[in-house]
Amino acid sequence: MDRFLFLTFGGLSTGAVYAAFALALVLIWRAARLVNFAQGAMAVATAYVGYAVASATGSYWLGLGAAVLAGLLLGALVERVLMRFVGHANPLNEVIVALGLVLLIQAVLGMVFGNGYRPAPAPFDTDALTVGGVAALSPYDLWVLGAVLVVVVLLALLFTRTPIGLRMRAAAFAPEVSRLLGVDVGRMLTLGWALAAAVGALAGMLVVPTGLGLHPHAMDLVFVVAFTAAVVGGLDSPAGAVVGGLLVGLILSYVTGYLGPDTTPLAVLVLLLAVLLVRPGGLFSSARARHV
Repeated sequence: MDRFLFLTFGGLSTGAVYAAFALALVLIWRAARLVNFAQGAMAVATAYVGYAVASATGSYWLGLGAAVLAGLLLGALVERVLMRFVGHANPLNEVIVALGLVLLIQAVLGMVFGNGYRPAPAPFDTDALTVGGVAALSPYDLWVLGAVLVVVVLLALLFTRTPIGLRMRAAAFAPEVSRLLGVDVGRMLTLGWALAAAVGALAGMLVVPTGLGLHPHAMDLVFVVAFTAAVVGGLDSPAGAVVGGLLVGLILSYVTGYLGPDTTPLAVLVLLLAVLLVRPGGLFSSARARHV
């Protein structure tokens, strides 16, 4: 039982990190109806900005604010300068451009900052608290969980309770109809990209201190797992992204603890295939009208 509890707490802590990054993928999907495969590289770029400010000022919180602000600016810039001019007739166009953007960002980061690992200190203690003789969550894990839950609540309120959130969703689902109704679709897309990049920046600042270190490829594996979490939970559901991230984190922890680390990629793939076969839209997907 002690081993099970230890693996459970460990899975929740890593799952919260995946959930934070999955939220960024869900946000760009809700705003623009596409999966941004450059999200990981963009998050790393903003993390460099954040830790540069933190090193210069001695304050992690100023660095966190600088990273989120950099994410807002970078997301808006990518949409305005690049993605707006990509043809939407073929969905692969956006995927190819995003993958090219990944290579560009990683190359620039490597030239400017180098490819070596940089230390990324956490704002709170990362040593797990002991409860009943079992290592539980650390103060930093609690901070990550709290930050993710706050972001989920804010995103849910944005998309369901505010006019601008409803305009963003309308612009993503039916851009032509939205234009006829007076919605500035271009501005809504820019805002969606900016918010998604800001959430990705926050996720990057949460992920990097967990042992990955800061380097241009820090988010490559995290993106793959977070994408799985977003699909499992449902690409249109912020709450689903959190549940999917925690579920994937628990599965990775259990499989690693009981079967060994070599079987973890297979476990994630089996989970993804099972969800796609049983509920293709994800666990938290909404019901769709059936047209005959």
